[in-house]
Amino acid sequence: MPFAVSYDWDSGNAVADKVVGLQDSAVKTALLRAGNTFVEIFQYTHPVGKDPIPNRRACDAGLTHICFDVIDVDGEYERLLAEGVKFHTPPVDVGGTVRTTYGRDPDGNIFELQEVTQSGLALDLQNVVPELETQVIK
Repeated sequence: MPFAVSYDWDSGNAVADKVVGLQDSAVKTALLRAGNTFVEIFQYTHPVGKDPIPNRRACDAGLTHICFDVIDVDGEYERLLAEGVKFHTPPVDVGGTVRTTYGRDPDGNIFELQEVTQSGLALDLQNVVPELETQVIK
């Protein structure tokens, strides 16, 4: 599967810290792409996380981060907030490229809602699936 480093951030990035709910976070990332599917992998270099739980069963809770690309992050944030979903922060702009927010599922797992705001990027949903707005399922 082809991949690229999508971005990294160093400690002291106040916007990143606000979104992920940490202090002095630092991250290395890779973005994997297969067709119109992207998988973003994070490695936190700071703070150091807890060791993984050995022999975790498939039924045990434990995602630490999954990102969903959306067309209207503010609308999705408001919709989910009204349903009682807890978020770290309202959506924020990150580098003029995306608007993003992190929330928690009922088990406390972290999920991200991300809207690509800079047109022409390979990961922009409008480029990957141009007819997407007509296929929105609510």
